[in-house]
Amino acid sequence: MRAGFTSETIETDDTRIFVCWAGMGPPLLLLHGFPQTYLMWREVAPRLAHRFTVICPDLRGYGRSGCPVSRPDHAPYAKRAIAQDLVVVMEKLGFETFSVAGHDRGARVAYRLAFDHAGRVERLAVLDIVPTAEVWERADKRFACTYWPWSLLAQSEPLPERLILAAPEAIIDDALGSWGSRSTAFSPEVRAAYIAALRDPAHVHAICEEYRAAATLDHEHDAEDRRAGRRIKCPTLVLWSGHGPLDTWYTDVGGPLALWRLWADDVGGGPLKAGHFFPEEIPDRTAQELMSFFAGS
Repeated sequence: MRAGFTSETIETDDTRIFVCWAGMGPPLLLLHGFPQTYLMWREVAPRLAHRFTVICPDLRGYGRSGCPVSRPDHAPYAKRAIAQDLVVVMEKLGFETFSVAGHDRGARVAYRLAFDHAGRVERLAVLDIVPTAEVWERADKRFACTYWPWSLLAQSEPLPERLILAAPEAIIDDALGSWGSRSTAFSPEVRAAYIAALRDPAHVHAICEEYRAAATLDHEHDAEDRRAGRRIKCPTLVLWSGHGPLDTWYTDVGGPLALWRLWADDVGGGPLKAGHFFPEEIPDRTAQELMSFFAGS
């Protein structure tokens, strides 16, 4: 992060969470995706820090955060457990309520926060995802061939762990260079940082456990909310890659906004002209969209 950001490791119930923050004003939590770390917000966070207190953690199992021991049901890496970490982090930083934006895996944590801790989340932004239950229930050949981490990393250990550890460079280069993205958006230093994060066996196992949880408990938790009629009540911004699959895959049901309106009451947003990693490709535009939404304008 640029100068002016403070970093700290915060103890939660069963792990430790590395976090960077800066700024003044209302708290805004920014959550990264796979295969990134908090560094994905390196250009967006400083822009938002002019108006908000911006908090950028590494999710459990990623980057510099801890890797709690998992269980056969993968519950320690369900989005529910990850969301609980962030409630503790925000409390320890002095924030009972806050807004949250998440990209990719972080967006799944963000909307789980809005379900499980509705009284704490004031505004929600989800970047380049649709709800996990919708993903699995609408999965087809296109999905299996495009979003390979969902199926590959959810396989039983140790196969996916061994594959990642054998070739972390290949994982990063495929992710950053595809998914509708421009590899030129990532400097050699950022690429190296993302690769380094996939060299540690404990973190690689944790990441795979998070994908296993997505295929089991996360789907179940979404389905439980749907059966119970629970909905996201806070204002929700949905942004997605105009060059990626979400812009075309779900047109038969009205696209991403229509899918999110099945889950949330107050939904707006649209596509951005960039790839999946648009916070890193077009940070100015991403920051403008988030600034406007979280400022309530």
